[in-house]
Amino acid sequence: MAFRLSSGDVTGFKVLFSMAIMYGLMAVLVYSIVHMHFITPLGIDAPLDRFSEGRALQHLRVLSQEIGSRQEGSPGLKEAARYIKAQLEVLKERVGSNIRIEIEETVVDGSFNMIFLGYSISLGYRNHTNIIMRISSVNSQETDPSVLLNGHFDSPLGSPGAGDCGSCVASMLEMARLTVDSGWVPPRPIIFLFNGAEELFLLGAHGFMKTHKWSDTIGAFINIEASGTGGLDLVCQSGPGSWPSLVYAQSAVYPMAHSAAQDVFPVIPGDTDYRIFAEDYGDIPGLDIIFLLGGYFYHTSYDTMERLLPGSIQARGENLLSITRAFANSSKLRNAHERESFKVAANEPKDERAVFFDYLSWFMIFYSRRAAVVLHTIPIAIFLLMPFLLFVLNIGKHTWFSTFCDFFKGLLLHAIGVVLAVVVPIVFAILRLLFSNHAMSWFARPYLAFMMFIPCSLVGVLIPRVVWRSVPLTHGVSRLQASKEGLSDDPRFWGVFGFYALLTLAYQVAGLSGGFLTFSLSVSMLAAWISFHFAVKLFDCQSLRSAMCYVLPLIPCITYSVYFGGFLAQFLIEKMGMMGSVPPPYGYFIPDIIVAAVVGLVTSWCVGPLIPICGHWLARSSILKFLLQLSVLALALSSQFFPYSIAAPKRVVFQHTFLTADASRVVGSSYDFSVVDSNSLPFLFKHAPEVAKELNMGSELSFKATKDSPRQTWMVIYPVSFLFSGSLKFPARSDDMLKHYSSFPHLAAYKPHTLYDGGSRRVHLEFYLGS
Repeated sequence: MAFRLSSGDVTGFKVLFSMAIMYGLMAVLVYSIVHMHFITPLGIDAPLDRFSEGRALQHLRVLSQEIGSRQEGSPGLKEAARYIKAQLEVLKERVGSNIRIEIEETVVDGSFNMIFLGYSISLGYRNHTNIIMRISSVNSQETDPSVLLNGHFDSPLGSPGAGDCGSCVASMLEMARLTVDSGWVPPRPIIFLFNGAEELFLLGAHGFMKTHKWSDTIGAFINIEASGTGGLDLVCQSGPGSWPSLVYAQSAVYPMAHSAAQDVFPVIPGDTDYRIFAEDYGDIPGLDIIFLLGGYFYHTSYDTMERLLPGSIQARGENLLSITRAFANSSKLRNAHERESFKVAANEPKDERAVFFDYLSWFMIFYSRRAAVVLHTIPIAIFLLMPFLLFVLNIGKHTWFSTFCDFFKGLLLHAIGVVLAVVVPIVFAILRLLFSNHAMSWFARPYLAFMMFIPCSLVGVLIPRVVWRSVPLTHGVSRLQASKEGLSDDPRFWGVFGFYALLTLAYQVAGLSGGFLTFSLSVSMLAAWISFHFAVKLFDCQSLRSAMCYVLPLIPCITYSVYFGGFLAQFLIEKMGMMGSVPPPYGYFIPDIIVAAVVGLVTSWCVGPLIPICGHWLARSSILKFLLQLSVLALALSSQFFPYSIAAPKRVVFQHTFLTADASRVVGSSYDFSVVDSNSLPFLFKHAPEVAKELNMGSELSFKATKDSPRQTWMVIYPVSFLFSGSLKFPARSDDMLKHYSSFPHLAAYKPHTLYDGGSRRVHLEFYLGS
């Protein structure tokens, strides 16, 4: 029997494919922006008054290739400190007579307590090295307020640290050279802090703030970090107050910032030196700027120069130069004593954060929290007043209250559509995992996640549109009559508008800074409503030309939604490989459920503004069937792909553990393995049988006799070990340990403990680190 489509179905498919082309072009644009294709990096022969990525890479090559790993206590860290200091000394030798350069190598000691990932940790440290350079005019005073640039040159365990954070140090060295060679005389001192101990609980920054004479002079700081190998250099934290983000908005050459990041960052299991400077010990206004893409290689041996995204360091350097100059020229730059004096007279509260976001890294939009209170309330006010206004103008065909009820019904149905846009992809993700032998098939190929979950998410969005046809409006107004009115009193439009207006208000009431997302959607929908209102006077309200007049004003906002949502999904997918493993059986499903939910949510807010116009064309059984078949095909196709690749490796945590009875006797030895995603160790040994062979596990790969490795075993990375589950312990030989170690760490009581009233006691311990 031939398959026939009605004229309405044909029009619906035309609309669907037109939308696919439009969103596809937006995705190509966003991909090129996020991966820095629009930046042309300058080579080593660039003019001396320009920041050059090529010159920065020369420093990075020394740090990450010639020196290599730079963990605290390793020879590589000391060699890196010598290299950095030598480069700064070269700059000092050729500086002009109107600039003063001071260089110090400081060794810091100290102790403090911090809450990290919910755990209270007490830290004591000594002999950590910081390299510090202060550039100032010859007329500057020791107490003049200064601008601090901070980056750390130590690297994570087992990593050459090209991205994290050799790229930061290389950028700072090139920035220091540019300051000297450009002839710019800083009106306020610029301090470069090359921090030698960030990976170990931010010790280097703490040592600087507690011991250095210049710490009280800092009036603003820029902390540069890396959670990947390039891409958008996003402002993830800003404060205290809104001044740092305002300076960034006014001066960044390639702005990459949005205030919503500050709502999300506290949830991420990690921290940066920003907390030392701005929160715990400094209360200094500043910015936390972080490379976020390339998270596949973060804290691994794959974090090499070859993985860096070209153009990333160039954009970072040009931004750093412009922002540093803006801070140095600002009248609000104050040292610690001046900040304390002006604190009482300050106009804005200390914790007042502004609302800001970049548009495709082309320009910044910035407004204060007080302005946001007014602006973000306007959409909900319009939604509530519109039924009464329509009644007064005699546009509506029934009372203002019944019109409001229809509007609220439209809001409720769109909210259900958003929920279904999340739930339906989750159901498909779970069904795929029930028939697949591995999770995270999208990990190495993020496009698979979009192929799998966008079509079924659209199904979820459209289901309420199908139901809408069978839900009568108040006083029995027919759908035909409502459609002839255009969008003036159409509950389809005002329901979607009211949904975004209500979310904008909820963001504001919650004190969050991400309300600009839904606010911009609301404003764009009003512009589209006005455009459509004029279009229906020229064309029929059901014509495609009228629909185009509605869509065109929405394109800038939808493009931004694709930009924001696409970057969020990409970042999340990369981080799913290191976000921890939950015990089976539920842990197997969690990453796929999270990614499906996020893609569904992103799809709903990218497509939502078009639903009032396009929904009646798309909400057809033929289109829903097509989308469901496309989802099933994508799910089946994705199951054929292996989750990992050379460009997206699986993280395996390996530890050789040996137990000692005293300083020279080994009583036990084991190999401990763990993973930090949902594909467990049996998956690892199945696809890497050479590892199983090395451990003498046998051909059957039986884990029944294998012992669990408890979290207490992984004290070297405490408290990050809370991400581990299903860790296994395998026996290892211990007879050759003494060949590698002359003595072992040893803990002993060196005098009897002291008892106190109330049951407490003081224990006197001696801890010897061994070789």
